[in-house]
Amino acid sequence: MQIYNSPHIQLPLPQVPQAELLLYLKSLSPSSPLLSGDNSIGIGLDSCVLPTRHPGISLVETTDFFYPLINDPYLMGKVACANVLSDLYAMGVTEVDNMLLLLGISKELSNDQRKVVIPMILEGFRDLAKEAGVTINGGQTVVNPWMIIGGVATSVCTRSEIIMPNQAVAGDKIVLTKPLGTQVAVNLHQWMSLGTPSWNIAKDLISAEDVVKGYDDATTSMTTLNLAAARLMHKHGAHAATDVTGFGILGHSRNLAEFQTAEVDFSIHTLPIFARFTEVCKQLIEKGGRNFKLLQGLSSETSGGLLVCLSAEAADKFVEEMRSEGGTAWIVGDVVPGNKTSRIADNPEIIEVSY
Repeated sequence: MQIYNSPHIQLPLPQVPQAELLLYLKSLSPSSPLLSGDNSIGIGLDSCVLPTRHPGISLVETTDFFYPLINDPYLMGKVACANVLSDLYAMGVTEVDNMLLLLGISKELSNDQRKVVIPMILEGFRDLAKEAGVTINGGQTVVNPWMIIGGVATSVCTRSEIIMPNQAVAGDKIVLTKPLGTQVAVNLHQWMSLGTPSWNIAKDLISAEDVVKGYDDATTSMTTLNLAAARLMHKHGAHAATDVTGFGILGHSRNLAEFQTAEVDFSIHTLPIFARFTEVCKQLIEKGGRNFKLLQGLSSETSGGLLVCLSAEAADKFVEEMRSEGGTAWIVGDVVPGNKTSRIADNPEIIEVSY
């Protein structure tokens, strides 16, 4: 049963542009700095970190939701859960105290379809939350024109449980823990499944078998928690981190660089990408198809990896240990003196990744 069912939908559906979104958010806290001297974070990074009335205790919280990306409702529930939790993991928070589930049920689903699809989504969300060691204790469900799935994650933390994301220094290495290309994977699979005009262009560039393999690899990646990476951030003394999601690796690295204490830039020289997608993206542009902006670092990701700044020695150990635990990680860039921005090399090294 397809839970994305319109040939006119380009998945993931567009987000509000990053610069426009940040402008809107100023309406909520126009005079508050994003990072303040009391180890708090307001609006603009992965999670808020708010001191409570109890000395030494902070509330770390995030929310996220989106439209269905894949056709398996159970796995879609897992993707949504992983995506929400990733914001806390980017802060080094490894123990989550509570989750809420947000669900919009499409009015296009019949009652019989709801009875099949909705329990599967909820089971997937619940099962991955259980893997993360957290339970779901509330939320909100509405009937909506489109399916929406997401949630809220909350942790009550001591200062030592949080890694503030503003301590990167020149000489650090930048590590990425999941491949790029989830947007490409889900769109190619949707185009092929629905026989869209876009597939008429793409089918000459990639085989159906490679589309399915890339989609399966992306699904595996999106349903994998960033919990192991968050734990290793503490072990190896990470200086800053974010997760790579809707604004792509460049958008999120720019946002992180802007709020560093030191005058540094992030220079990205390597892009790990799901196998076959690099060449497909290049040829799609040449043939007048969609430009995913994957090689420019602006392709949306869902439940992407953590982008972590560590000392050079720690980065090598971090990558080695992630791989020894069955995960993925690559050194993809350098922290260099600069003006608090991020850039991708003109000809970045491409690492083709297949699970």
